Amino acid sequence: MTASRVLVLNSGSSSVKYQLLDMRDSSRLAVGLVERIGEQLSRLKHTPLAAGGESREWTGPIADHDAALKAVAAELAKDGLGLDSPELAAIGHRVVHGGKHFTEPTVVDGAVLAEIERLIPVAPLHNPANLTGIRTAQALRPDLPQVAVFDTAFHTTMPESAARYAIDVETADRHRIRRYGFHGTSHAYVSRATAKLLGKAPQDVNVIVLHLGNGASASAVRGGRCVDTSMGLTPLEGLVMGTRSGDMDPAVIFHLARVGDMSIAEIDTLLNKKSGLIGLCGDNDMREIRRRIDEGDERAQLAFDIYIHRLKKYIGAYYAVLGRVDAIAFTAGVGENAAPVREAAMAGLDQLGLAVDAELNAVRGDEPRLISPAGARVAVAVVPTDEELEIATQTYALVGSTDMRPRREGND
Repeated sequence: MTASRVLVLNSGSSSVKYQLLDMRDSSRLAVGLVERIGEQLSRLKHTPLAAGGESREWTGPIADHDAALKAVAAELAKDGLGLDSPELAAIGHRVVHGGKHFTEPTVVDGAVLAEIERLIPVAPLHNPANLTGIRTAQALRPDLPQVAVFDTAFHTTMPESAARYAIDVETADRHRIRRYGFHGTSHAYVSRATAKLLGKAPQDVNVIVLHLGNGASASAVRGGRCVDTSMGLTPLEGLVMGTRSGDMDPAVIFHLARVGDMSIAEIDTLLNKKSGLIGLCGDNDMREIRRRIDEGDERAQLAFDIYIHRLKKYIGAYYAVLGRVDAIAFTAGVGENAAPVREAAMAGLDQLGLAVDAELNAVRGDEPRLISPAGARVAVAVVPTDEELEIATQTYALVGSTDMRPRREGND
């Protein structure tokens, strides 16, 4: 296969993030973002990396995703990287929810689109935007393979004992209620990168991956396969996050409806957008929270303590699930940059072989690195995630092993 470029698209409800990579050496040729789609002051920022070019920004009305992708194509064309290039092998799309059905990256056809659409009720904020991005890209390049890479796919290896909720089985199956997990491309990439950092094969390593950003999730990875993860039917379950509550007694919802006279929509907004760190102290930026703590702010301190307490509970639980842990890997915005979070999460866990070296933990960098003391029984690592590279890698691997001629089945 001579074509070696993959365009990665992450289509949100009002934004499109993109990267163009050359898979011969995994180098980035261009990166960019279109935001505030549908508004009069939409913004496109494009950075051509291949020639070391400077970023270009454009502000103005971008009506919809079709217009957004056409604008992206125009910017790429200015750098000789247009969508009509014969070197473009495929377009890889991040799709948040693939349910149980999609366990691997998948070439998009009518049946795939229909299944992603059927999953909208369990991913109402994400799958519609992902679908729009795919359909728009198909219209621009109908001859080019479109590949869907699912956030949930990495977690489909969870055993039923981890994936099932303890509710009536028939009801659960009828409404597709189970634990799916999210951030799968990050957990897949980081677990493999951690094994590489240790000089071992993924199948020989047990890793607890802590993806800590505004959204946060943990996973227990045994020999390269996910056996448990903190997010569930939706990204609301699990760790304390920037604006999401994470784990909570489900009866709180009934209580708020009965006693607080709140609607389902109001409770949904409360738990997803007004809870977590922002609900506890009014800030969801860990840097600001740490600044407030340094100034003696008690609300910020309590929010931080609750965040760490929940994180430690998951570390301990996944240690028990795995039985043997070779490494803890911190990743994403908070995990990669907030040394106090890493220090606090490991504090008091010496009996589990977990500790951080203060000097190593204080070092900042873009490369995977160990922050545990020399000779530690369990490695503690900081591993920058690279979800776009993971999507491109999976897309390119599929393009190289599959008949890529577009299929014309209908939409059912």
